[in-house]
Amino acid sequence: MEKNKVIKSKIFTWETLQRQIAIWRFKDKKIVFTNGCFDILHLGHIEILAKSRALGNILIVGLNSDESIHRIKGPHRPVNSHHARMITLASLVFVDAVVIFEEDTPYELIKLVQPDILVKGKDYEGLEIVGSDIVKARGGEVVTIELTRGYSTTHIIEKAHKVHL
Repeated sequence: MEKNKVIKSKIFTWETLQRQIAIWRFKDKKIVFTNGCFDILHLGHIEILAKSRALGNILIVGLNSDESIHRIKGPHRPVNSHHARMITLASLVFVDAVVIFEEDTPYELIKLVQPDILVKGKDYEGLEIVGSDIVKARGGEVVTIELTRGYSTTHIIEKAHKVHL
């Protein structure tokens, strides 16, 4: 299969993802879910995604839509469109599925996925992680992963602005 087809085969709608999850469940795969904006992909993102995938057999990434990021992060975000962000994430070898969600949180998507493991960065430690109730109710696990110091999309944007001033 040509590389572009492999990448596109990892991009799902909610409906196609539901069918694929049924196949993965039939094959007894452990499904890991994480989510985010992934606006400017950086080392911190790569490390959390790789560590997330290492926790199971399948990594599903819920991706905030452009409109969702706009509401959460403000009028100047996202920098990259959700189409560009989907392709970028799907090109990573350790990502098995990418799916967009329009809401401000991935709660409804987590309800659909019913992951075995829900992953967020340690910055969420001590906070109620969206969807943790769904995962715990089915005997799943909620894991927080240490963030890579010095890497954040906001920091990269601020640094780029300083360079151009």
